[in-house]
Amino acid sequence: MSKQDDTLHSEDVQTLHNMGYAQELSRRMGHFSNFAISFSIICILSGGINSLGQGTSGAGGGALGIGWIVGGMAALLFALGMAQLSSAFPTAGGLYHWSSILGGRFWGWLTAWLNLIGLITVLAAINVGTFNFFVGSFGSFVGIEAGYWSQLIFLIVMTGIQALINHLGIKATTKLTDLSGYLILAGAVLLTVSLLAYAPSLDFSRLWTFTNYSGAAGGDVWPETSSMMLIFFLGLLLPIYTLTGYDASAHTSEETVGAAKKVPTAIIHSVFWAALFAWMFSSAFVLAIPDMGEAAKQGWNVFFYVMDATIPPVLKYVLYAIILVAQFICGLATVTSASRMTFAFARDDGLPGSRYLKTISPKYRTPVAAIWTSAALAVGFTSFAGAYSVAVAVTSIALYLSYAMPIAAGLFAYGNSWTKMGPWDMGPVFRIVAVLCIGIAGVIFYVGVQPPNDFALTVLGAIAALTLLAWFGIENKRFKGPPVGDRISARAKEIAAAEAAVGEA
Repeated sequence: MSKQDDTLHSEDVQTLHNMGYAQELSRRMGHFSNFAISFSIICILSGGINSLGQGTSGAGGGALGIGWIVGGMAALLFALGMAQLSSAFPTAGGLYHWSSILGGRFWGWLTAWLNLIGLITVLAAINVGTFNFFVGSFGSFVGIEAGYWSQLIFLIVMTGIQALINHLGIKATTKLTDLSGYLILAGAVLLTVSLLAYAPSLDFSRLWTFTNYSGAAGGDVWPETSSMMLIFFLGLLLPIYTLTGYDASAHTSEETVGAAKKVPTAIIHSVFWAALFAWMFSSAFVLAIPDMGEAAKQGWNVFFYVMDATIPPVLKYVLYAIILVAQFICGLATVTSASRMTFAFARDDGLPGSRYLKTISPKYRTPVAAIWTSAALAVGFTSFAGAYSVAVAVTSIALYLSYAMPIAAGLFAYGNSWTKMGPWDMGPVFRIVAVLCIGIAGVIFYVGVQPPNDFALTVLGAIAALTLLAWFGIENKRFKGPPVGDRISARAKEIAAAEAAVGEA
């Protein structure tokens, strides 16, 4: 660590102490690593490929050519709001902490609850998508076909490996997510060039042409409707679902050197570059489609249909291998994010079993119990929910609501109870961004529960009932929220003991 980094590290630790927390996690991530962990979870080669059918089987080429621009701008607004908050409050489990400080104890607890649900379900969706991609690309070579039990066994093994790597320390995880950052960019460029090079023709008007492929015309991905507006918004679940997970930069704040300055820009850069490169290869994909009507009928299988029809076999399997590795690391990084949120929430006694979930391994400096619990819950959700599209809908709704809640709290607290900003500060523009984010979150909720994902509403209803039961039955009496005022100074001895236990002091 350089002298400058040593100084930043000391300032980071002092900032953490001022918020009432110990430096238990290993702080060794730089700016690129913090960017890469969010970029790896966004992973445009995962959701951006596995969910292509949502666009092509909905509004056609325009769903990708225009949809990625609209979805990217929406996600970027959330990234800006999140950047403002992460700079002021650079802690693990950032969203929960921001909401609690700015919106109160219940608002913070509900934010954490929704964010955890979103992270668990997005891990499930990512790994189900990886399984589906593996079956479609290499399944015939190894004799694995799609099915409930083959999927479940595959997920148990893969998620277990992802959890084990996380267990062994942030250094191994960081090296892999750094690699993934470069791999995703290189893979997106190679995929774009390959699709354009072997495209039967280049009809650029496809990128802004909307065609209603709902119902049988689109392989029944979406129920038949005469509303082009609705089918376009349903297709927006492709970029909205893909552009999630950038809260990982905030969740790893306590492992990042110079977090108050580096985390905000890492969040923004991860969304901007992901949206740009996803739009680039998605546009190339639309241009390479031999027949739009036939492609729409392929539904979820549209990516393999186009690749088989256009790309030479050797190049195709090279691309498949790159995509598969990126998808695995996407799940790995999501385990990191989910476990840090679990650890941070448990640290303030916000979860059942908090005593265990907040423990840190002195050897590996990782929240071991939180890691394995997050992994197990994701596999459990998959075995219950089953359908990839339902997992995508629940993920999109839960995560974007959890993103909007601290931003909404910040809107009302800005200039009132919240007057001290971090080094990254938009000024009063934050209020405009916050209002837009709240409106977008409402649209995402509405779209996310439309048929055929109306089962997501049942899942969300069950989650809401469980949430109310947990709050009014247990947490309202027990949960105090993050330390403030005298509770921070009262933790001095506890902080010193926790740091000594992991060798930080």
